[in-house]
Amino acid sequence: MTCKLCTWCGADVSLPRWDLGYRVCLVCGEEQARQEREDWCIAPMHKSNYVLITNHEDLIGLNNKGGVR
Repeated sequence: MTCKLCTWCGADVSLPRWDLGYRVCLVCGEEQARQEREDWCIAPMHKSNYVLITNHEDLIGLNNKGGVR
């Protein structure tokens, strides 16, 4: 057997991909990544670089006018 089945849609997943720990096909993997990235935001830090924010509460705390709630 050269393929395993995708846990989302049942399509074939190649054995090398399966051995790397991916249990979804490329199409479902792309959709899974898009869903994960929907909550990400890039925000500029004061006098610093841009920072990837993955937690909404962290983004609220960056507002120097409002502070942390």
